[in-house]
Amino acid sequence: MTQEKIASHRMQITDNLEKLLAILPETILTQVNSHSQKDNLIEIVMDLGRLPEARFHNEVTYLGESTITKEDIQHCVERVGMFGADNRAGIERTLHRISAIRNRAGEIIGLTCRIGRAVFGTIVMIRDLVETGQSILLLGRPGVGKTTALREIARVLADDLNKRVVIIDTSNEIAGDGDIPHPAIGRARRMQVARPELQHQVMIEAVENHMPEVIVIDEISTELEALAARTIAERGVQLVGTAHGNSLANLVKNPTLSDLVGGVQAVTLGDDEARRRRSQKTVLERKAPPTFAIAVEMLERQRWVVHEDTAETIDTLLRGIEPATQIRTVNDNGEVSVIHEEAQLDANTLVNRSMTPSLGPGGWRASGKMNPVASFGSKRKKKQNPQFEQMLESSWQTQEPHSNKLRTPGPNGEDWPVYIYPYGIGRSQLEQVIGVLDLPIMLTKDLDGADAVIALRSQIKHHSRLRQLAKNHHLPIHAVKSNTIPQITRVLRQLLNLDDPNVPEATDMRLFTKAGNDDEIEALEEARLAVEQIVIPQGQPVELLPRSAKVRKMQHELVEHYRLQSDSFGEEPNRRLRIYPA
Repeated sequence: MTQEKIASHRMQITDNLEKLLAILPETILTQVNSHSQKDNLIEIVMDLGRLPEARFHNEVTYLGESTITKEDIQHCVERVGMFGADNRAGIERTLHRISAIRNRAGEIIGLTCRIGRAVFGTIVMIRDLVETGQSILLLGRPGVGKTTALREIARVLADDLNKRVVIIDTSNEIAGDGDIPHPAIGRARRMQVARPELQHQVMIEAVENHMPEVIVIDEISTELEALAARTIAERGVQLVGTAHGNSLANLVKNPTLSDLVGGVQAVTLGDDEARRRRSQKTVLERKAPPTFAIAVEMLERQRWVVHEDTAETIDTLLRGIEPATQIRTVNDNGEVSVIHEEAQLDANTLVNRSMTPSLGPGGWRASGKMNPVASFGSKRKKKQNPQFEQMLESSWQTQEPHSNKLRTPGPNGEDWPVYIYPYGIGRSQLEQVIGVLDLPIMLTKDLDGADAVIALRSQIKHHSRLRQLAKNHHLPIHAVKSNTIPQITRVLRQLLNLDDPNVPEATDMRLFTKAGNDDEIEALEEARLAVEQIVIPQGQPVELLPRSAKVRKMQHELVEHYRLQSDSFGEEPNRRLRIYPA
């Protein structure tokens, strides 16, 4: 651990508190003005039928002994700006925020009056990073000061570094209420957003219409906003944004926002690489370069953790290692201290790695000695080969006398992995499902060492020898209706007792495409969104865009995964899919 000090700078605070207090009823105003901690006030809470509260950093105080009436709330509402779709309003030329709570009839029955302060000097801890021109993401719990820091960064970039800065101000928190922005943002320009759900569109509009060098965005919270942020970053524009979440580790686990730090994907390693890494065959890796090159975790107002290389930090986290941290703090005199802590292995990873020599991949499949057997399952092959039954019987006699099953306990005490003997099912499809979903299943051609048989339903029906052999070895047979990815996925999950019809399965597009090119992924994503956003919730059929026969087949399989029906209609090249509700 090393420590160093960098430049100091005193903080200056401007809050226009008197403008917020002017909207309050006289009885509450008197109580606030007489309070000894008035300058440290955070917010005033007014709920119908309750005593008004004043909230400070370390305490909450009741303001008087009279409960709030409808007249008190109306008195405040008449003196603030218009409430938007997000139930927020402000006071013109200030940074204060008034948030409303409504009843079912739409009437306001509660107000949260938050004091907005322009704090100059908050970013002294990361000013060196701001000046690099790289995109910066600020993380932290609500109230830790993310928006305050964002406002200061916008001013520094616009005034001190003479950059063209555009602020996407969805709730008017950064630049204040009204048409004229607050002086705290300096020369930076502000674009307001009519409705919160349109924020991603305004982000793109800002880049296309106003040629900014820097885009400042508060509260990135949806998948569309994350995609818009990536588009902006790829155009060479510096991004400075915030997102809710205490740490990068939390952000990685958030499927909506993980793209901000590059996204995560499961990768299947070869046997040699898995042994070299001393890990499982399926591991998590970063999918793409992070949208934000630098990430800052705001633990407290004056204590931040800085990750100067987000990509390296994410890669380290995915390997189960606690990344090296750079903790920056500032004291009351504005002096900044930097503490460097080295990376450390996570405790669970240390345990797992110490056990790896005895629990690593083993057996015939891991050593490369297990070769795929040809499928004798089709009727056509049986007709072409008169010795089919003899070949079938001999294929069950392949022994592995020296193989030792590798077993670890599952979540309910089961023995994992499960060794299955596939019959009449495409091995590549089985391995694709097992690899993508990271299922604890091993394929084997040793009947004595198998735990179960998985076969096409038609093969089980027409071949009594198959049923007899399984019976002699006391093995259950799991039937697959058809040789498709959804059917194979469903049977394998049932075999592991993972399939719950009341719980929707996570859909992984890699199950339905082998090439994984952009056109196929786009077509599958179109089908997924149609099912999840229209067909299932609204019960309406949906027609998709025209696609090739190959892509339509993938879409059909994806729809089957949701237990829905679909068909193709129209003439080529306009033939397309129609999806029906259950």
